Amino acid sequence: MNTPLKNAVLSLGVLSLLLLTGCPKSDRSRKVIQNKGSDTLVNVAQAWAEAYREQAPEVAIAVTGGGSGTGISALINGTVDLANSSRKLKDKELEAAKKGNLEPVEHVVGYDALAVFVHKDNPIKSLSIEDLAAIYGDGGKVERWSDLGVTIPGLKDDKIVRVSRQNNSGTYAYFREATLGKKGDYKLGSLDMHGSKDVVDLVEKTPGAIGYSGLAYATEHLRMVPITLKKGEEAVAPSIATASDRSYPIARPLFMYTAGPPQGEVKAYLDWILSDSGQAILLKKGYAPVNPPKK
Repeated sequence: MNTPLKNAVLSLGVLSLLLLTGCPKSDRSRKVIQNKGSDTLVNVAQAWAEAYREQAPEVAIAVTGGGSGTGISALINGTVDLANSSRKLKDKELEAAKKGNLEPVEHVVGYDALAVFVHKDNPIKSLSIEDLAAIYGDGGKVERWSDLGVTIPGLKDDKIVRVSRQNNSGTYAYFREATLGKKGDYKLGSLDMHGSKDVVDLVEKTPGAIGYSGLAYATEHLRMVPITLKKGEEAVAPSIATASDRSYPIARPLFMYTAGPPQGEVKAYLDWILSDSGQAILLKKGYAPVNPPKK
């Protein structure tokens, strides 16, 4: 072989060996935790992942949304380590897990007030669970704001624009059960949004709209309506405090699920989430902590 060519081949071989045994070594040894699910939790999950990088640089947390049902399906299929959910597992999901020889373990990581939003010009003072059922529920008779004695300034057509979530959302499932009962269902004709932010954006721009989403998605450009469990009772506004003490009628736990008892880096990450550091991030993002962080 020509000497210069032979030297070039040898140099290329040495370079390839260095690349294989050098830089990628740290990447191969790095642990990646796949975390998917609830859009309610996605913002705080991303904040946790970023903060945990400083705590454990050798661990990468990959966070995606898509809805509680999407995350739970991915957990059952074995493609994620942690499924975020704003609802408990359904019976059919537990059955599917059992068929796959999995025993999902539930971890409560925080609490949320599921807020009811209206346009900033809507003067309504409060709504009862019964009112929400009449607005959203199949067979409910409330179709216009005037049915509730409400007049929205400048709005000629006072038809209620119902904004909801898609049916793979834990928020969709929890709101249905909390307002319509276990056997209740939504009436047709709502505008079903992919994510919580989409709900808020549409209500902000639509004077006749009503929608629901996690408290953390509230903005100054819309109103959160105080809710009563029964007509005649004192209405309670959604807040971190009323989610914590459960005085708000539509407060809910937020979950992370593992396919079995968490181990290794996944357990360490969950322990950190429930520590003062993790719970302080949850609180900052607008959710009620499981364990109030020490000041």
